[in-house]
Amino acid sequence: MTAKSAPAQDRLPVLTLNGGSSSIKFALYPRSNPPKRSLQGKIDRIGLSGTSFAFHDPAGNQHETRNIADSDHAAASRFLLDWLERRIGFDALGAIGHRIVNGGARHHEPQPITGALLDELRRISAYAPEHLPAEIAMIDLFRERAPRLPQMACFDTAFHRHMPRVAKILPIPRRYQSAGVERYGFHGLSYTHLMEELARAAGAKAALGKVVLAHLGNGASLAAVRDGKGIDTSMGFTPAAGVPMSTRSGDLDPGLVAYFAQTENMTAQQFHKMVNHESGLLGVSETSSDLRDLQQKEDTDIRAAEAVAMFCYQIRKTIGAFAAALGGLDTLVFTGGIGENSAEIRSRICEGLDFLGIGFDEMRNAASEPVVSADVSRVTVRIIPADEDIVIAKAVFALLDANAILQPILRP
Repeated sequence: MTAKSAPAQDRLPVLTLNGGSSSIKFALYPRSNPPKRSLQGKIDRIGLSGTSFAFHDPAGNQHETRNIADSDHAAASRFLLDWLERRIGFDALGAIGHRIVNGGARHHEPQPITGALLDELRRISAYAPEHLPAEIAMIDLFRERAPRLPQMACFDTAFHRHMPRVAKILPIPRRYQSAGVERYGFHGLSYTHLMEELARAAGAKAALGKVVLAHLGNGASLAAVRDGKGIDTSMGFTPAAGVPMSTRSGDLDPGLVAYFAQTENMTAQQFHKMVNHESGLLGVSETSSDLRDLQQKEDTDIRAAEAVAMFCYQIRKTIGAFAAALGGLDTLVFTGGIGENSAEIRSRICEGLDFLGIGFDEMRNAASEPVVSADVSRVTVRIIPADEDIVIAKAVFALLDANAILQPILRP
């Protein structure tokens, strides 16, 4: 592959990559204002049985769905690179934008991926062992296959960098702070998009008000935002903290580590696996990590009913806590697969929150309208679809426009 001139590179589409703990999402964005994806896809259930691949274009003219061999992140990444090279070709790309789950205390702004940045990400990979190693491996694969193709990092923790120090400090010996152990928060790319869309739909005044954002999917977190800046969030040093999720526990009594070590001979790695892959909705229900499955079983399976009730209760409690941190509440936003699509869960979460000024309109909610609160509600409750990829695409195009990544960093 030969190096492209700056004008040609500026006109080429951008590929976004969003690696999760068990999935890799990708999307292609040709140059437009605002960027509009021309295709998107996903490899799902990585590391589990039934690993699958799917892609489609927005018009529905092209699509492909197939099961692939059960694989780990490395195998799934190689499969995706082979597919992208055949389907699109690396020469046809202007740059790649990666979602990087944690940039640590030093990295916030979108930036080119250099050797120095990769060294830093490797150094802090223990901050997010479910994500960072796989993301780094994906970057390395592209550097091997397409060494002159610029790659850029967008950090999921960046949205929360303005949190006051009191919200970042973990109550452990102070010496660990110098090693970067603090509350970082995650889902920041999603929250960035939500705030942009809130400003667009409701105006700057609403976006500068007292806002709680609820990103509810397989991973779930909430953020408190005031004056357009995050002041608190439910996830902490890792994405395993906060509210219960599909397979993640959320917040736990740290005494459980010693208890299970004594009673179960559980190692640190086994505990890590339990709280990330065997807990949350799956752990409580003992049957499924999918909230839809559990809702269907509520009437006949007390375990399913308790899992759903726990999920709604903990989110409702967090909304109340964040309203206290904000000094009130003007807007509540639901997003993510659960937040956008489950009218019943939204209703159950908001049940009892009338003391905050939330007046729910069940008909609007059942229809998943953009605003699901009543006209007389003091707090506006909204549904805004999640879109992390477009935030990445905008950032990459901005760097291309600024001539920031026209010269890729080659492997030594």
